Amino acid sequence: MIITIAIVLASLVVLNFLLLIFSCNKTSKKVDRRVPPYLKVKKTTTLKSNQLDSGQLAPTGS
Repeated sequence: MIITIAIVLASLVVLNFLLLIFSCNKTSKKVDRRVPPYLKVKKTTTLKSNQLDSGQLAPTGS
């Protein structure tokens, strides 16, 4: 009786591991190196600062 229970439990454990190995979702390891168009940086960028007068500052709400 104990041997039968041990055999059944061992077979269920083996079946569980087999299902775990063969039913996993396989993910591809390939990395997409393309850059979306909205993330591309323009080569010619110029920084331009426009300083506002103190009377033109927006209210902060505090």
